[in-house]
Amino acid sequence: MNPALVAYVKTVERINYRVGRFAMYLLFAMMAVLLYSSATKVLQIPAIWTLEMAQFLLVAYYLLGAPYSLQLGSNVRMDLLYGRWSPRTRAMWDIFTVFCLIFYLGVMLYGSVESTVYAFEIGERNPTAWRPVMWPLKLTITVAFFLMVLQAFAHLIRDVATIRGIDLGPYPGGRQHTDAEVM
Repeated sequence: MNPALVAYVKTVERINYRVGRFAMYLLFAMMAVLLYSSATKVLQIPAIWTLEMAQFLLVAYYLLGAPYSLQLGSNVRMDLLYGRWSPRTRAMWDIFTVFCLIFYLGVMLYGSVESTVYAFEIGERNPTAWRPVMWPLKLTITVAFFLMVLQAFAHLIRDVATIRGIDLGPYPGGRQHTDAEVM
């Protein structure tokens, strides 16, 4: 297999592994915000920013973790036939379906870029009492979709390698996924 493609896969997977591991900790930040919200409500001085901040953190947690989830194979799939197939047959099916994913992600990436540019240009704010600027959230969404597109292409390259009988080695984090983990 072309060394540039192998390097691409390894680089993208290393980046998405680190971003995904970081995103896991956003859950703790969200819990801290919600805990602060509860405490201020008990003290009868509620903060107006906590609910929206928790929502923004949840969006970042969910979307920045998506490429990592795809990389680990922990995404949801129908397993009526897939679990019984050989790794080569799975790879052929995945090659077909990854093109649908790439198309969808391309449309979402295009829309998120447009929305982010709009938010920057007009200084868009959320129409609530807190009125936070929207560009940080929209930029996070755009970066997440970009990373997801990169991961989808890395997944495609791994599937092609599987069909050709080439092992690209373990995923970041030092472990190779087994067929039992995919099921």
